[in-house]
Amino acid sequence: MHDNTPPRSPMDGSLLENEEDELIYVGDADEVLDAWEAEANLEEDDEEEAAGEDDTGSVRFRSCERDDAKLTFTKHTATVFCGALHPTEDLAVTGGEDDKAYVWNIRTGEVQHEVTNHTDSVVAVGFSHDGVYVATADISGYIQVFKLTQNYRKVWEFNVGDLCWMRWHSGAYVLMAGCDSGEVYIWRIPSGDCKVLPGQDCKTEAAELTHDGKKLAVGYGNGHFKLWDLKSGSPVMEVDSSVGHKTNITTVSIDQENQLFVTGAEDGSSYVMGPNGVLGMLVGPSEALLESVLVDYPGFEIKVAATGTLQGKVTIWDVARQTKRVECVDEEPTGITKMLWLKDFTICAGTLGGYIKGWDFRSGAKRFTLDGHTNDIQDIVYDRERNIILSTSEDRTAKIFEVPASQ
Repeated sequence: MHDNTPPRSPMDGSLLENEEDELIYVGDADEVLDAWEAEANLEEDDEEEAAGEDDTGSVRFRSCERDDAKLTFTKHTATVFCGALHPTEDLAVTGGEDDKAYVWNIRTGEVQHEVTNHTDSVVAVGFSHDGVYVATADISGYIQVFKLTQNYRKVWEFNVGDLCWMRWHSGAYVLMAGCDSGEVYIWRIPSGDCKVLPGQDCKTEAAELTHDGKKLAVGYGNGHFKLWDLKSGSPVMEVDSSVGHKTNITTVSIDQENQLFVTGAEDGSSYVMGPNGVLGMLVGPSEALLESVLVDYPGFEIKVAATGTLQGKVTIWDVARQTKRVECVDEEPTGITKMLWLKDFTICAGTLGGYIKGWDFRSGAKRFTLDGHTNDIQDIVYDRERNIILSTSEDRTAKIFEVPASQ
């Protein structure tokens, strides 16, 4: 084309032939607008499906290839946050977002007792060390204790304000709870005699009792770590953010001799601490959000620790050297929510994908994947004597699994 050639008219016949399909006539405007709206809605539906949501905005459940559970408890009508197994009887207790807790038979699924007078999500439950009492606690801090042998008669109640965790002592009728305000409450049950461990003006989201039952390790939202003597109510060891964690401590584990403490925080860091403070770091701050830690497998020849991240990575560490020993193999990683030591040198994890996975922690080889839940695992509990796992999930169910035999 020459430089002085004028542009072609928009009404040029040849152009109309090519563009006729693109023209919109006034009489067709409503039809076209309707088509555009339908297309936009279809794209929005596709985006929701990719995000795992249904048309109400709720999280959609995945479909399972199989259900490996021996029993599924289905009485809850919302996310089941927590669970515990009775130490001797075939009973479990679970609590959920439906403001209810149930005590139920793990062989038949039959409800033994229903707790209905909570007014907020039940986020912590547990049996006393001998199974005489069962406690339930909601997120607003209302705690109740019932006596099983007296037809679940309520023997004690208290309200502490916004709750982070609750747990029984391992050898006495003593109940402990940590709050958003940072205080830790300790009660004798059923008398209600109370002791308060002062806080750090921030929440306490993680705590673990030493195996001798004499001390309580507590992690705080500002990165502080304290080891409390329960008898005196005084800290016997403290680590502040100048040498330890800089962010909220979310998980704590203690070795069998009560001499080593492994902690994990929101920034992905993990520290090893001894009676006199920090010994070293397993993982530095990173984008891999650390969700669970374990330390000291009973009977293993060396001290090992395990870290699990929301990216699905499970790592076994040599504690003495503070070096990686093995990384557990997973072809389809799913975020770790909680980990447990099982029999036969096995580490087990509940995951965001709804699976329960087990590895040989000596080699990192996968031993099993238990399917059955259709949404994220919220809690897992292990009974070593019966070799069973209780799991709770966002899919509104709790399940009982038998741990597969090692090959």
